[in-house]
Amino acid sequence: MLRMRLSVKQKIAAVVLAVSAPALVTAPALAQPMGLPNIGAASGSDLSPALERALGDLIIASGRRDPTYVHDAEINQYLNDMAKRLSRYAVSHAVHVDVFGVLDPRFNAFALPGGYIGINTGLIVQADSESEVAGVMAHEIAHVTQRHIARGLTQQKQSEMIALASVAAALLAALAGGVNVASGIAAFGQAAAIDQQLGYSRDAEREADRVGFHMLSKAGYDPNGLQEMFAKLMNSAQFNMAGSGGNAYFSTHPLSIERMTDMQNRTQLLDNNRFPSSDAFWYVRARALVLQTVERHDVTRIIDKLQDEGRRLKGAQRSAAWLALSELASQRRQYVDAKRFLDYARQGVKDSPYIERQAAALALAQDNAASALSIARSALTRWPNHRALAEIQARALQKLGRHAEAAKFLEQQIKKWPSESPVLYQLLAVNLADSKQPAQARRAMADYYVLTGALPSAMAQLQQAREMTQDFHEQSRIDAQIRSLQARMAQEKSVLEKFSS
Repeated sequence: MLRMRLSVKQKIAAVVLAVSAPALVTAPALAQPMGLPNIGAASGSDLSPALERALGDLIIASGRRDPTYVHDAEINQYLNDMAKRLSRYAVSHAVHVDVFGVLDPRFNAFALPGGYIGINTGLIVQADSESEVAGVMAHEIAHVTQRHIARGLTQQKQSEMIALASVAAALLAALAGGVNVASGIAAFGQAAAIDQQLGYSRDAEREADRVGFHMLSKAGYDPNGLQEMFAKLMNSAQFNMAGSGGNAYFSTHPLSIERMTDMQNRTQLLDNNRFPSSDAFWYVRARALVLQTVERHDVTRIIDKLQDEGRRLKGAQRSAAWLALSELASQRRQYVDAKRFLDYARQGVKDSPYIERQAAALALAQDNAASALSIARSALTRWPNHRALAEIQARALQKLGRHAEAAKFLEQQIKKWPSESPVLYQLLAVNLADSKQPAQARRAMADYYVLTGALPSAMAQLQQAREMTQDFHEQSRIDAQIRSLQARMAQEKSVLEKFSS
């Protein structure tokens, strides 16, 4: 065991020399919450923040090709807005947090190196309030800010270090080309499995509870959120206090009566006013339910449940149930029912980008691209930062054959969201190709492949683009991209070889 730890330290020391520190999001300086257990300084970990972030970047880029990775713009944008709101009150002076959805009906959340956090759709669906989701997320963010993941990676037994080496080996295989998809998926799955194997110590869990509680209350969420979610799961027949009752989250985040009591005592010291969930929470929760409902027997059960909620509940919660029914009907091409449910969703609530997104999507599904464009364009003037609306507007323009206009619009959206939505680059590539700009289309597709971790494919696209143009200035720009990508691939190979050896 000692020999393994020493070799890991030597590897890390070598890798640190090869990796430059990325820019980090700066959070306001805040006082450390009182009563934290002493588990050492966050800077005491062997795995430097720069190296941890570099490894996380490699894993998540490949993970975007995994079939369980949620690409839905509304879910991921909502989760990241929540993470930004919480992280603003993190005790760490510098924290990078990037949250993504995972298509899985089970209650779970996990963290990858570098501040990447996966939230299962099942966790969102099982939550009865926005603060419950925020509570779990705050707890996960606390594991990131307190560097529990980095410590766990450098202090585990030999089997976990072998698992980490297998992640690096899979990413190296993808970097070499030829097996991009299979290796990327393998690396993402293995990285998530390592998180399940780490198992945080009781002191780490208590520290995450208290740091998370601080963020939750300061960010304006109900401070009872985390303990309410835990209490609900504790009462589940599938869960017991030992953490062996079939719930993956609690097998890695051991819960105890002491932790529950501590959280309850802290909430009693605060104002007991309730914090209503935002309208966005109910719409995103319904969207998550639709995405994870794929089996035929599940569809019938979920439709009955949503129809009951639509008749029984009020406000945005009722509207979200009808909106989910509209989406499910649209998936089955039952467009008359989808329109009727959409009309029900509009009743008794204020205007919403989620409702307008479904209206535009429904028009597009019925090959009425002109109507979809009109709806999306009007809605974007009111909610200009709603990415799902931007994607639909681009698809509507493409379907109408207005490819040059679509390309110009997509370039504007990419300036706003340069790394959040790889699909924008993919759409841009298609529209550039259809507007007779093949070299620029290959460059856009290269950007898509870079964001999804397929660097050899990106290199191939750039080399094709180079051959398609005789313009000296365009060739010079492509040459610069190729050199930059070659340098990045060499650096990533150096990092991964240190981990995999």
